[in-house]
Amino acid sequence: MPLKVAVIGGGAAGFFAAISCKNHHPTALVTILEKSDKLLSKVRISGGGRCNVTHACFINSQLVKFYPRGEKQLRKLFNHFSTNDTVDWYESRGVALKTEQDNRMFPVTDNSQTIIDCLFSEARRLEVTVQKKSAVTSIGRSEGVFELCINGQSQIFDKVIVASGGSPKITGFDWLAALGHEIVPPVPSLFTFNMPGNPIKELMGLSVPNAQVKIQGTKLVQSGPLLITHWGMSGPAILKTSAWGARILNDLDYRFKSQVNWLGDRNESSLRVWFTDSKQSLSKRKIRNKNPFALPNRLWEFLLKKVGLDPEQTWESIGKKGLNRLINVLLNDVYEVSGKTTFKEEFVTSGGVALGDIDFNTMESRKCPGLYLAGEVMNVDGVTGGFNFQAAWSSAFVAGRLSDKA
Repeated sequence: MPLKVAVIGGGAAGFFAAISCKNHHPTALVTILEKSDKLLSKVRISGGGRCNVTHACFINSQLVKFYPRGEKQLRKLFNHFSTNDTVDWYESRGVALKTEQDNRMFPVTDNSQTIIDCLFSEARRLEVTVQKKSAVTSIGRSEGVFELCINGQSQIFDKVIVASGGSPKITGFDWLAALGHEIVPPVPSLFTFNMPGNPIKELMGLSVPNAQVKIQGTKLVQSGPLLITHWGMSGPAILKTSAWGARILNDLDYRFKSQVNWLGDRNESSLRVWFTDSKQSLSKRKIRNKNPFALPNRLWEFLLKKVGLDPEQTWESIGKKGLNRLINVLLNDVYEVSGKTTFKEEFVTSGGVALGDIDFNTMESRKCPGLYLAGEVMNVDGVTGGFNFQAAWSSAFVAGRLSDKA
C-alpha cells in the first residue's frame, strides 16, 4: 500500500511541504486539506501583490538574527534548506528572482501570480491532491496511523504535516494541544501603531528613509524607513519594533509612547556641532527654504510648527531656546500610541507550538511521532522583508522529507 500523507493547510508552507513530500516519496498519496475556499492567499497579497519570496541574506548565522523567535532552532533548519536553496528551487523551475535595494527578493515579473502558478504547476505535475473546504477538527493517533476528522468524517493517514498557519486565539491550537503539544499563547506581530487624533496623520503617505524608533520604558529600539499613514505610523522601522516587542507591547495593551529620531542614529552632540559649523551659511536663510536634513518638506514644516518656530524667520533669529526645541523634536519626537492595526489576511503572530516540541533537523513532533510541522503554526516569526516566507519554505521542505533522522 502506498504511503498516505495529509498536509493540513493550503498556504505557502502547505504547498511547499506537499511538493517536497512527493519529490522525496514519489509513490506517496499526498493530499492538501484547506479549510477555506482560498489557496495561497498570503502569497497572493504579500509585498503589495508582488510576493516577497525571501531576503538576500545568504549567511545563515546572519539570517537567523532577523527572527525574534526561533533563532537558535532555525540555525539547524537553514543548514538543511537555505536562502540559496530557495532561489535555486524557484529559478530551476523557470521563476527568476531579483534583489531590490533593501535586499528583499521578488519575482522579476513583480507579480505574485508567478509564484502561485509555479506552486500550482508543481503540485499538478506531481499529482498532489488538493481539497478545499476541508476543515480538520481533530487528529487521533493509534497503532501507528492517524485518524483525521475532516468535515465530520473520519479518514486514515500514515503521516501528517501540519502547515495550518497561525491563529489569533489559543483555542485555534486546541487540536494540537490535545496531542500533547505545549502551545505558546499567540499575540500579534508585525503591526502598525495607531495614533488617534494626532495631527501627524495629516501627512499620510509621507515616508522618511531612515528613522529610529524607541518605545519609552523599554529597551526596544529599531531603525529603518518610516511611513506615516491615515491611522498613525507604519513602515519597516515600526514593523520591526512590533515584531521584537510583540509580547512587551501586548502586555502594555498597545498603549505606550513611541519616541522617533527623524535623523536615524544621529545624536545630539553631533547635531549641535553641525549647527555650529553651519551657522554662517544658514544665518540669512529662511527656515522654511533651507531644510538641511533632506526631510520631506511637509514633515519639516510640521515639526517647525510643533515646536513653535515660524517657517518664515531666518536661522539666525531662532535663538538658543528655539534651536534647543528644534534639536529635541528632530531627535526625540514623542507620540502617544493607542492601539494597533494588523494586516488582516497577512497577519503574523508570535506564538503557536512550542519550539522544544519539535526536532528542527526533521520538523517531526517530539510529542507525536509521524506528525511534522511547518510554517507559522510554530512559535517562529521573522521581521518584515521576506523572512517569514523563508522560514516557511525551509520548514516545509524539511518536513516533506518525512525523515526520522537528520
